[in-house]
Amino acid sequence: MTVRLEDYRETLVAADPRIAETLEASFAEASRVMSPRGLHNYLEGARALAELGRGADLVIGYLEAMPAVAKEVGEDVLPEVVTAAMKLSSMVSGQVIALLLAGLPTAARRLGDPDLLRQFLNLVHQLSAKAPRGLRPMLENLDELFTKLTLGGFRRWALWGAQAHARDFEQQRGYFGLQTADSQAMLQQERRGTLLVDNQRKLNFYLRALWARDFFMRPTSGDFETREGYKPFIEQRVIHLPDAYDDYHGLPGKELYRAAAAHAAAHLFYTTEPLSPEMLNPAQMAVIGLIEDARIEALAIHEFPGLQRLWQPFHQARARERAGEDPDPVVERLERAAHALIDPEYADEDPWVQQVRELFAYHFADRPRDVGLSWELGMELHNSLAQRYSMPSARVLERVAVPYRDDNRYLFASDEDEWLEAEYVPASHRQVRRQVNLMEFVNEVDCELAGDDAQEVWVLGTELFPYEDYGVSYNEMEGVEPVSPPFHYPEWDYQVQLNRPDWVTVVERRPKRGDPEVMDQVLKDYRPVASRLRYLIDALQPQGVIRERRQEDGDELDIDAAVRSMVDLRLGMSPDPRINTRYIRKTRDLSVLLLLDLSESTNDPMGGSEKTVIELTREATSLLGWAINGIGDPFAVHGFSSDGRHDVQYYRFKDFHQPWGEEAKSRLAGMRGQYSTRMGAAMRHAGAHLVRQPQRRKLLLIVTDGEPHDVDVRDPQYLRHDARKAAEELSARGVTSYCLTLDRDADAYVSRIFGANGYSVVEQVERLPERLPAVFAQLTR
Repeated sequence: MTVRLEDYRETLVAADPRIAETLEASFAEASRVMSPRGLHNYLEGARALAELGRGADLVIGYLEAMPAVAKEVGEDVLPEVVTAAMKLSSMVSGQVIALLLAGLPTAARRLGDPDLLRQFLNLVHQLSAKAPRGLRPMLENLDELFTKLTLGGFRRWALWGAQAHARDFEQQRGYFGLQTADSQAMLQQERRGTLLVDNQRKLNFYLRALWARDFFMRPTSGDFETREGYKPFIEQRVIHLPDAYDDYHGLPGKELYRAAAAHAAAHLFYTTEPLSPEMLNPAQMAVIGLIEDARIEALAIHEFPGLQRLWQPFHQARARERAGEDPDPVVERLERAAHALIDPEYADEDPWVQQVRELFAYHFADRPRDVGLSWELGMELHNSLAQRYSMPSARVLERVAVPYRDDNRYLFASDEDEWLEAEYVPASHRQVRRQVNLMEFVNEVDCELAGDDAQEVWVLGTELFPYEDYGVSYNEMEGVEPVSPPFHYPEWDYQVQLNRPDWVTVVERRPKRGDPEVMDQVLKDYRPVASRLRYLIDALQPQGVIRERRQEDGDELDIDAAVRSMVDLRLGMSPDPRINTRYIRKTRDLSVLLLLDLSESTNDPMGGSEKTVIELTREATSLLGWAINGIGDPFAVHGFSSDGRHDVQYYRFKDFHQPWGEEAKSRLAGMRGQYSTRMGAAMRHAGAHLVRQPQRRKLLLIVTDGEPHDVDVRDPQYLRHDARKAAEELSARGVTSYCLTLDRDADAYVSRIFGANGYSVVEQVERLPERLPAVFAQLTR
C-alpha cells in the first residue's frame, strides 16, 4: 500500500491555509512511527475533521498530536480518536475537542496502553453529557491529573464531581479546574502511592538482568466495576500489572511491583506447558495454582537466591494482617501453605500445612521442572483438604491474598494462542506481512522501489504468470524469497562465562527445489547397502506386545506350565515355579532430527572422492530417510549455514508431520552449500523444534564436515565453546546430541563439544551413506 500526501494536501489546505506547514512537518514524523495503513488512517482522519467545519485549530491539533499517540500506544487507536472527536462535535465546541487532542499524547504516555486510552475517551464522552462545563478546565489540567491519578482514580474523581455539581455550573468549573476544596480532597483520596508508568522502565531492566531476555508489560486499570485490575495476570505472554500500587503494610509499592513482575516472569520462564481446566472446580484450581506458584518460585530462588528476600516479606506481612481477621478456614490454610512453602523458618502446626510442605519437598526434589507435578500434587492435597473442611465458593476463594501473585489464568489457558512463542512487539514497532489475493496485487501494488525494510509487506502466495509466456512466474522474476520472522538466541562467551542474550538471529528460509528422481536414484546406486539396511529395518521395527511364557512373575497364568507343575507335584517331584506369562510392550518412543551442515566447504570434494561432500550428504540422507520411514519413527531433516551472527540461515527440508515423499525429496535434491558454520545457534533452533515432539526420547543427529566457524569470529575457541554449551542446554531439556563429522582431525575439538561418546569420525568420506544409517541404528536400539 502506497500513501501519497499529495492526495490529501489540496483538501486539507482548502479548509485553512495554515494547515499546510503543520501537515508537512507532522507527516514526516508520522512516517517514522506508522505503517502505510496507519498513515492512511491518519490522513483520512485529518480530512474528516477538516470537513467537519470546526476550525483549523482542531485539524492542526490532530496532525501534531497523533504521531506521538501512535508512538506511545500504537496506531490502531487513530480511527477511534477520530470517532470520539466526531461524537463530541455535537456536544461541545471545537476548542474543547482541540484541547482533548492536544492532551492525548500526555494521556497516552501516562496510561501506556491502547485499551486504557480507549477507556479515557469513553470517559470524556460520558462527561460531555454529565458535566459539559467541566470538560475545558479538566482538559487544561490533564497533565497534573494524570501525574497523580490512575485511570480508575481519574474516573471516580470525575464522576463524583459530575454528580455532586450536576446543576451548579460555577462549582462544576471550579471542581474540574482543581480550584475547590472538595476537588482537592477527592484528588487526595483517589491518589495512589506508586504508579506503574513511573517504574515500568526500571522493571524492564530488572527482569532483563535476571533472565537475560525481554518481558513485555502493560498496565491495567483497577476500578470499582471490576476487580481484574487489582491482580496481575498474563495474556499472550504479556505481563499485565495494575496501573498503581499502594504501600503494603510498610512494604513500598515499588517493591510490590518488583515482586509481582518477577513472579509473572518466572511463570513465563518455568511454566512450560498449560494444564487443562476441564472437569476442575475452583477449589481444585486454587490448590493446583498454589503448588505451581511454589514450584516456579523455588526454581527462580535456586538460580537467584535474592528473590526469596523479595517475596518472603509479603507473606510475613499478610500473616500479621490475617491475625486481626476472621478468614474462611480454607482461604486461611491456602495462605499459610503458600507462606510455609517459601519460608523455611515459618512454623505452622496445622496438619494440612505440614503435609503440603513435606509432600512438596519430597516430589520437587525429583521433578523440579515438571508442570505435571503441580496437577498431581495439587489434586492429592485438595482431596486431603476437602476431607477436613467444606470447600468454599469461587467468590470466597478470590480472597486468597498473596498480593504479588497473578491469577494463574496463564497456567490454565486453553487457547493455543496464549502459548505462542512469538515475541510480543507493539503494533507500531513491527513490520506487517499481509497475504493478498490476485486482485489486490493487481490494483494496489504499484511501488517497485519497496524493499525488506518496508513497514508493511504484501505477499502474493499463488504463482502469477505474465501474459507473455516466458515460462517463469512473476513470483520468481520480481518476488522476494519469503523468510520467517527472526528467532533470537543467546550465545555463550567462554571468556566471561556468561550468555550474550539475544546475540544470534536465526531466520528460516524456504529451500530451493530440485529433481526428486535424484533421491530415488540413490537406492539403485546403493543397492547392496540398501539390502543390508533391510535387515536393520526389520530388527528395529516396533514389535508391539510380546508374550513371554514360563515366568515366575507375570500378568496371567500360563495354563500349560501350571498343568505340568501340578502333574510333577502329584508325582512327588519338585514343581517348576515358572507358571506365569508376562506381556512386554516393545515400542519405539523416539523422534529424530537430522541437522545438516550446509556451509561453503561442503561443495568441495574430500579425500580424493569424485563426489562433493554435499552430494555424499544428500545420498546419506536419502538412505537414512528411507530407513527411518520404514521403521516408522517421526523424523525431520533440517540444514543450516551462517553469514555472521545476524544471519544464520535455517532450512527445513522435511518436518516431523510431513511424509517422506516427492515434496521432501525435491527440497533435499535442491540443497546447496554456502557461507559458514555457526553450529550453536542452529542446534538451539533445532532443539526448539525437537522439544515440541511428544516422544520421550529425542535425538539430534548432526552431520558436519568441519569445526564451527563464522566470518565475524576470529577466536577459533569461541564457537566451539558455544556449541558445547548448546549441547549441554539441549541435554538438560531431554535432547541427546550426536555428531557425525567428516573431518579426520576432529578428535581434537569435537570430543570437547559432544563428549567422548557423543560423536563419530568418518575416516573414508565415500562411506558416509553407509555409516549414517548404521550410526542411527546404534543410537536407537
